[in-house]
Amino acid sequence: MDDYISISTLNDFIFCPYSIYLHNVYMGGDEELVHATPQTQGKASHETIDKKKYSSRQADIVALPVFSDELEIKGKIDIYKGQEKLLIERKHQLLKIYQGQIYQLWSQYFCMLEMGYEVEKLAFYAISTNTTFPVDIPKEAQKEELKGFIQRFKDYDPLQEISINMNKCNHCIYCNLCDKTNTENVYT
Repeated sequence: MDDYISISTLNDFIFCPYSIYLHNVYMGGDEELVHATPQTQGKASHETIDKKKYSSRQADIVALPVFSDELEIKGKIDIYKGQEKLLIERKHQLLKIYQGQIYQLWSQYFCMLEMGYEVEKLAFYAISTNTTFPVDIPKEAQKEELKGFIQRFKDYDPLQEISINMNKCNHCIYCNLCDKTNTENVYT
């Protein structure tokens, strides 16, 4: 399972493949130097999940490690509400739901199914606004789309040219440390 792809890395890959490299270079360093306000808020928002203090309800499962042998992915869910058969991915703030976030939730869903859990509903939850955003259960076509995306990840050649998207670069926590652009991120 060591060669399984981390679900969170899939989201990072769709944002910018080079950010995965930068994340690994600066991982373990001083987070205050690297993390921008959204990452600091997100980490603080995730504390109740990571410390498994979100809920005392017997049917609720938090921070469950999940995996899929079929998709060769692994990760961790935020919340599974067993009575509702609801899988929830929490975010500090959600102004827009991006495709990478959808792939993250779909990945968690397929892992949960393969592990024997019944999941009938999916949702994102925005902590800052106390808002739930339901997401449709992926059908076979979406599973094939996810498989295709995972294959693109596996086939990625890091020596290929990095496409620069200034809107993404301006919102990247590694922007100020990146050698591919000379712009500042919007959080400084």
